[in-house]
Amino acid sequence: MSQARAWSVALVGMQATMVEVEAAIGSGLPSTVMVGLPDLALSEAKARCRAAMASAHQSWPSNPVTINLSPAALPKAGSHYDLSIAAAVAAANQRCEPSSLENLAMFGELGLDGRVRNVLGLLPALLGAARHGFTRAVVPAGQLHEASLVEGLTVYGVADLSDLFAVLEGGPGVSAEPIREREPESLLRLDLADVVGQGEAKWALEVAAAGRHHLYLHGPPGVGKTLLAERLPSILPELSAEEALEVSAIYSLLGLNLEAGLIRRPPFADPHHTASIASLVGGGARVAAPGAVSRAHHGVLFLDEAPEFPPKALEALRVPLESGRVVLARANATAVYPAQFQLVLAANPCPCGNASTVGAECHCPPMVVRRYRSRVSGPILDRVDVHQLLRPVRVNLLSEAAPGESSAVVAERVALARQRQLRRLAPLGLRTNAQVPGSVLRKRLPAPTDPDLLTTVVQRGQLSVRGVDKVVRLAWTIADLAGVDRPGRSQLQTALALRRGEPHEAGAA
Repeated sequence: MSQARAWSVALVGMQATMVEVEAAIGSGLPSTVMVGLPDLALSEAKARCRAAMASAHQSWPSNPVTINLSPAALPKAGSHYDLSIAAAVAAANQRCEPSSLENLAMFGELGLDGRVRNVLGLLPALLGAARHGFTRAVVPAGQLHEASLVEGLTVYGVADLSDLFAVLEGGPGVSAEPIREREPESLLRLDLADVVGQGEAKWALEVAAAGRHHLYLHGPPGVGKTLLAERLPSILPELSAEEALEVSAIYSLLGLNLEAGLIRRPPFADPHHTASIASLVGGGARVAAPGAVSRAHHGVLFLDEAPEFPPKALEALRVPLESGRVVLARANATAVYPAQFQLVLAANPCPCGNASTVGAECHCPPMVVRRYRSRVSGPILDRVDVHQLLRPVRVNLLSEAAPGESSAVVAERVALARQRQLRRLAPLGLRTNAQVPGSVLRKRLPAPTDPDLLTTVVQRGQLSVRGVDKVVRLAWTIADLAGVDRPGRSQLQTALALRRGEPHEAGAA
């Protein structure tokens, strides 16, 4: 019996496990058996690899072939194992040297004509291979730019199966194609200056951006809730190198080609209100796929018309809001995805939207209004830092509307506030005020100069213990925007108004 082995990677969530692809050629009638918990797409690799080998003028063994994917108890999914299967069978059939497969991770889907197609999740798979000590990798030629984002790996690109055998014989592989020029950006870029009026709401948006606080926008239809939420990413700082790598790995898993480099801007996810729990937090039959909360990692998750979402889907956000990750347990495996997102909710006061609008008539019965508002539960709203009521704008949009501040101007203030937070919180292993735990907030940071204000509110039962921590975090963010070293009474009053959804002075410090 002749045997050989090659290497690839299995991804369960974002966790990478090296998979040893073993091929053994025995004696007897021709047959090919694959074991090791492959899914349907992987089981079909036998036919793909056999046809691709014939196209590359490489014979498939005429004896029984057994292909084992080890560890055998780990579920394996996807078509990226095709190259490693073909290489292991070829080495066992003495068509290439088995030693050429050592310390070499291979990824690529084979076409029947021998072409190598792009695969999902290449970036997290290569990161996993590098962490396990591998120094060489073979990837599809169309993903060479994405593979080059991983440091410490020598990467060979292959366009077809013939290129793979050339690499195994010591060849350099194919060169990366030039990066295609991006299409010109649309003239209709999202900018905060497009939003007319709403000075209070813009200030609340700036505070939320500066401290990465969750935000709840409520008010009648057409006042700018969606406009503001969509422009939140335009005032957020660019992702750090570590954050960009995490976000890019998630989107690689979802099939985004990263030929232009890492994702540097905070992502924005806005699922429709008919979204299921699985599409919101992640799900799937065998190995769960990431959902909207993971697509918004280090970015913004916007739920427009929040009361229209299924209540169970909204309640599924509780754990990710607190822990910053999603754990999806299945019978065969447990997938863990990061989910440190900034939540923005938008809601009308009632189904018709006119319950709180002066001069408008609401036809919703009181019980309908109460039921509508209760669809976003108290525990979810209690986890949201900033509550902002938007009122109708009373100006002539065609002649009287004065242009507001652009996103670039506001983004500069947000970036300065983030820098102040980083200097203060970096020794604690934190980056933004919203991440500071309550114990650290009370014991490791200076107390506000006038804490009696919060004591009075708590004694009156108007604020929970969690609410006190959120008010103090907001006060720190307002102080960072104002450039002061410690929040005082003014910052606490503004933070309390933002937390309770009360009127406040825009830009108050």
